[in-house]
Order: sequence, then structure tokens, then C-alpha cells
Amino acid sequence: MQVLIFENKQKVAFFAAQLFKELLQLKPAATLGLATGSTPIELYKELVKLYEKKEISFSKAASFNLDEYYDIDEGNRNSYRYFMNSMLFEKIDINLKNTYLPTCNQYQNPGQQGKHYEALIQECGGIDLQLLGIGANGHIGFNEPTSSLASRTRIKSLTPQTIQDNSRLFEKGESQPQLAMTMGIATILDAKYIVLLATGEVKARAVSDMVNGSLSANCPASALQMHPNTIVLLDEAAASQLKNKEYLQWVANQNESIVKKHGYFKDL
Repeated sequence: MQVLIFENKQKVAFFAAQLFKELLQLKPAATLGLATGSTPIELYKELVKLYEKKEISFSKAASFNLDEYYDIDEGNRNSYRYFMNSMLFEKIDINLKNTYLPTCNQYQNPGQQGKHYEALIQECGGIDLQLLGIGANGHIGFNEPTSSLASRTRIKSLTPQTIQDNSRLFEKGESQPQLAMTMGIATILDAKYIVLLATGEVKARAVSDMVNGSLSANCPASALQMHPNTIVLLDEAAASQLKNKEYLQWVANQNESIVKKHGYFKDL
């Protein structure tokens, strides 16, 4: 796990965008794992800028999102399909037919839908780069605390904390989903590379548990300790509770010359 610390969230987003640019230049037909929420918005803005400057193209790429609310219409402004279309897909040259979310409505079997999503990922050759955020309780995707580290795409009940955290996105009196389909932790760990973004002091405790804590289902993000190619990008606020912050920065500086010579995706 590489941990890189930046001054603010804008610099986190800029660096993350450069990683996507490097990947797509090496492999234009890459399979991307994408995320929703407030954290990746700045990254998506940077990717749109790169596309508009013709420095990056998504025309041959495919994407798989981490999660989607259960039984929600894709035209609903709170659906993650709506979010991805408005924040990224409609502003770049990706083929919408190659963009996937783990959907499930009330008439479909969630177990079968999960298996179908896993099969689609494999048909595309697996995910080359998986983007993640982290919840204040340590969740990745909608893998809430106590989720199995061997889990695959499935339906999950959201915790009261996650529901409360997301309530700001819903109008007063509007129905808010309490179930979601999500990639499992094992699905996430299958990605060749993982980039996790965390910004703001509210994420500091979860980041500390992820990086320095024990491997535990109580902090699902701690499973990333087992992944050989995880890059964690933090702003100063999110890194504020890391007890070994200075050491992590020293390691990053030591690795800088190697990265400049070989890039981040040397094993692709």
C-alpha cells in the first residue's frame, strides 16, 4: 500500500487524474472501476478537463461502478447511473453501452444479478484500475462493517450511519433507499490496481484504521492491506490521525525516482 499525502483535495484529484491518464495511455481499452459520492467529483472534473484538452480518451474503455441503490430508476436524480452520466459519462467520449452498474429491481433476484455482474467483469478481462472512496465507518463500496472479506457482488443493508450520511442528498419527505447492490470486498481486491481517495477530517479515523489498524471486517477498507498495488491519496486533513505520517512521506519520497522511471502501472 502506497500512501501519498497532498496539501488539499484539489491536488489529490489532480494527481488521481494523472494516474488515469497514464493508465489509458498505456492501455486505451482499459476496464475502469468507478465510484460515486462527493469525494470523486473533483477527480471527474479533472478527467473532463483532460478529455477536453485531448490528453485522454475513453472511447475504447469500459467501466464498472462499485454500487447502485436497490430498485431505483436510472432516471432518478439520486441513482448512481444519473450521477455518473451527469458528472462524467455525458462529458467524455466513453460509449454508454460499455458502462455498467450493479442494478437490481424488485422483480429480479439479487443473487442472480450479483453473479451476472461478476460475469460481466470477467468477460471484460477484469478491472485494471478500481477507484475507491472510504466511508467514515471504514466502508468501501457499500461493504459496511462486518462485511465478509471474501464477499462478492450482492445486496446489502445500509447502516444507519451511512443512511444519515447520504440523507443530505435527498429532499425532505423523499423516499431514501436502505438497500443497495455492491461489489464485494473480494471483487474489489481482484482489481489489478486500486486507487483510494480520502479527503477531509471526517475520514481521518477511518484512514488510520485502514492503514495502521488490524485486518478486520470491522473496517472493511483494511482489506486493502492485502492488495499488492493499492495507492492511497490523502489530503492533510484525512491524514491527520496517521501516527506514522512522517515515515509514510519519507517512503513516498524514496519511491519517487523509481516511479518516474517506470510509472505506476509497471505490471499492467
